[in-house]
Amino acid sequence: MSDASDIEEDTSCPLTQPTIIQGLSLLCRTGNGLKHAFVRLDLKDRRLNDITALKHYIHIRFLDLSKNHLTDLSPLASLTQLLWLKVDKNDVTRLQGQTFAQLTYLQWLSMADNQLTDVDGLVGPALESLNLSGNNIQKLSGLQSGRFTNLVTLELRGTFLESTLGINLPNLQRLYLAQNVIKHLEGLEKLEHLTTLHLRDNQLDRLDGLSPKMMCLKYLNVRGNGILNEEGLQALKVVSKTLRVLILSENPLVEMSDYRMHALVLIPDLERIDKDPVLSEEKAEAWERIKEEQEDEIPKQ
Repeated sequence: MSDASDIEEDTSCPLTQPTIIQGLSLLCRTGNGLKHAFVRLDLKDRRLNDITALKHYIHIRFLDLSKNHLTDLSPLASLTQLLWLKVDKNDVTRLQGQTFAQLTYLQWLSMADNQLTDVDGLVGPALESLNLSGNNIQKLSGLQSGRFTNLVTLELRGTFLESTLGINLPNLQRLYLAQNVIKHLEGLEKLEHLTTLHLRDNQLDRLDGLSPKMMCLKYLNVRGNGILNEEGLQALKVVSKTLRVLILSENPLVEMSDYRMHALVLIPDLERIDKDPVLSEEKAEAWERIKEEQEDEIPKQ
């Protein structure tokens, strides 16, 4: 008697030409402008375990392979016109460098919920958005600026990531690291163009590791961490010139009635804390407290 996993395996199948024809759409001129071809292909949830048949469809620009049983993506190397690729919820365990090196126009890639343990082999000279959420990437390596010159959005939610080290992407603007096991912030000084940093549901008890070189940071979400008191917020001073939105809810800190004021004293130009906008009365009180602190620091003659 076969179990459920055997039944699932038995239903997998290789890609066939009739299946491809069913999924084709969006008729456009080819790259050389001499003829027309369908450039969008939807193969989502087709129980596929082999996509070798894709090799001949070289004009495809938008491809959805999500919810299949794929482990080998090497046939994609022939699709050199790809701009958009979704391979979520498959069984990919490693990335073939030679495959992605051929996809020089690829701008958007999502490989969420696979079995990846690292990003070695992945390159994307034109890549602007990369989603690797839901894999098992505990440590990062290979995220170097030379491989991802144009990357502006990186998602690594729920990957069991233990550290923020290894993200050497100076042009990155949005970084999503929610639902990991990060205890300390480190290696962020190279993220000079980062505007959004999302760290919800990690294990941070303080924000040391934020860098004064992060001169563009506007939005910081640390909801659902372990920040106990205002001491854990002190590192916010290094990003006080640019930060405008701070999410602190579901930290022990918010049990303090004046936690918003502590944040405003550190960053008086905040526009929103959690879901609520900062009121003009709060800003005025924060400036008064800042003035008092500055006066206390002046040595008396």
